[in-house]
Amino acid sequence: MSVRKLKPITPGQRFRVVNGFDAITTDKPEKSLLAPKKRSGGRNSQGKMTMRYVGGGHKKRYRIIDFKRDKHGIPATVASIEYDPNRTAFIALVNYQDGEKRYIIAQNGLQVGQNIVSGESVAPEIGNSMVLENIPLGTIISCIELHPGQGAVMARSAGAFAQLMARDGKYATVKLPSGETRMILSTCMATIGAVSNSDHQLMVSGKAGRSRWLGRRPRTRPVVMNPVDHPMGGGEGKSSGGHPRSRNGIPAKGYRTRSKTKASNKYIIERRKK
Repeated sequence: MSVRKLKPITPGQRFRVVNGFDAITTDKPEKSLLAPKKRSGGRNSQGKMTMRYVGGGHKKRYRIIDFKRDKHGIPATVASIEYDPNRTAFIALVNYQDGEKRYIIAQNGLQVGQNIVSGESVAPEIGNSMVLENIPLGTIISCIELHPGQGAVMARSAGAFAQLMARDGKYATVKLPSGETRMILSTCMATIGAVSNSDHQLMVSGKAGRSRWLGRRPRTRPVVMNPVDHPMGGGEGKSSGGHPRSRNGIPAKGYRTRSKTKASNKYIIERRKK
């Protein structure tokens, strides 16, 4: 994977850094795995804006991703590595031996023609999906389930990975990308390897218009609002705006909002670093 810095032939390209797309092998998605994607523009069923700074953007079609990896014991061959406009990671089209095609999140180092398989006890190789109780300790993993059979919900974005630290009874201890260490049931599935497109963090948009292509509208800073619109609004000129807080008055910058009685608190061994 690599990035390309564009030549400054226009003001918008002066600081632009784009993905080299070295890993991408095709620009044509699999038609049978596409679904329409409706846009709300941040409006609810009454047409009222409930989410600010959302709207516009290029039309997209959703790629149906197999997060469950539930075809156990049936080998599949990686047919292509593709771009997905709905996520930061690349996706891989895999052809199973029984003829079915599915999209999965591509792991870093996954190659076209490589064979992958999921199941209870398969080899811990990149792209293979298996239960936590059979993965060697210290292994880098991604696309982790939180409940058995739920499908991957953690460590799914570009370059994300977790590490299997320990096992005790029916729980495995996993260090997550946020730095949090928590216990997960050993019967949950995870995929070996880090998620692809780790260079995503190096991208530079270069111009405001690219945010509009992605469906993001301009965001108004709270300090330039009026007092009626935000707790940090008001004042003459560039006044400080008071303590950083949300529109509802909840403090930012270190104020903990997690419930002290949340059921999953007992599974968290170490909170993420501030």
